[in-house]
Amino acid sequence: MRLVLSLSDNPATTSVERAIMELRSARPVVIDGPEGSALVVGVEDLNESRSAEIEAVAGGHAHLVLPPARLRRLGLERSGPGRVALPVVEAGRIEALALRLDGRIDAPVRAADALDEEALELARLAQVLPAVIVAPLSAGIAIDPSLVRVPGAAIRDYRRTKAADLSIVSRAPVPLEGASASEFVVFRGGEGLRDQVAIIVGKPDVAKPVTVRLHSACLTGDLFGSLKCDCGDQLRGTVQAMAESDGGILLYLDQEGRGNGLANKIRAYKLQSQGYDTYEADEVLGFEADQRRFDFAATMLKQLGVSAVRLMTNNPDKIRALSEAGLQVISDHRVLGRPTAENVSYLAAKRDRAGHYIDLEGLTACSNKD
Repeated sequence: MRLVLSLSDNPATTSVERAIMELRSARPVVIDGPEGSALVVGVEDLNESRSAEIEAVAGGHAHLVLPPARLRRLGLERSGPGRVALPVVEAGRIEALALRLDGRIDAPVRAADALDEEALELARLAQVLPAVIVAPLSAGIAIDPSLVRVPGAAIRDYRRTKAADLSIVSRAPVPLEGASASEFVVFRGGEGLRDQVAIIVGKPDVAKPVTVRLHSACLTGDLFGSLKCDCGDQLRGTVQAMAESDGGILLYLDQEGRGNGLANKIRAYKLQSQGYDTYEADEVLGFEADQRRFDFAATMLKQLGVSAVRLMTNNPDKIRALSEAGLQVISDHRVLGRPTAENVSYLAAKRDRAGHYIDLEGLTACSNKD
């Protein structure tokens, strides 16, 4: 009799979480699919030494998988991801195709297969650049046991599986300026292994519609007062409004940079300094307009006993997401920050490109003034 020790309730899901951490650490992973297995490597921190290691395994059969947003910036309209052959794994060429502003398609682009799409999804979950090198593994290659292996199907199912996998791990009163009767409730679980926080302001009656805001974390705006956005104003203005009324719940969601992660957000800021708007900059990096999901926010609210909300938002996607998740959205209310010379184009882009409910009359006046 052989004793097998396993402390994982869902080994497939656990393998996805381990693979996320491997990609974030610039280490390769192996994705297993019904048609075979492949070595998957992110393009961040790629150098000639790592390229040579990949080439030794790939034997001329590797390819680079790019998302449709990046393909558009390279001059090729595609509705889905594509793959470019890498007869030689060359770091400079891969950087040009995946990241550089002057990059252009230099070879035929084939449609990505299922494993390619799973590799891209893993990169998005890891919040690294959404471009991956995929090297199919032949049957004769011995795979080092230290490499994390993950079923492709588990990657595809991960977001849906984890949306409801949230639990409260700690809570305590935390008095805030202007809202002394506040409580922080920390949830663990969900996608990406990141903690999420609910700030309960005052004593909202959950038997009635509760004032709620879903606020995506913004390190630059919330903490350092960046003038490039209005996030800090929205955050503090929401808490103040809740404290001055019947209370409410603010969900502080770890979805920096519209779900792209802090490193990619700062990459996008550099592009914005060169004249791109916020959505154009993300597209250069390979991201669509918004990578965020809000279904898990509904799970948090339900665990707090909330079934109906008065939502403070300018974003129609948040209204739609909570409604689709089974919450009653009784009403929605605008949350406005101060327009500045530095953020007026950002706010205009959110209105024009993403349909946010933003009145630009005051923004135009600010723009003309400055």
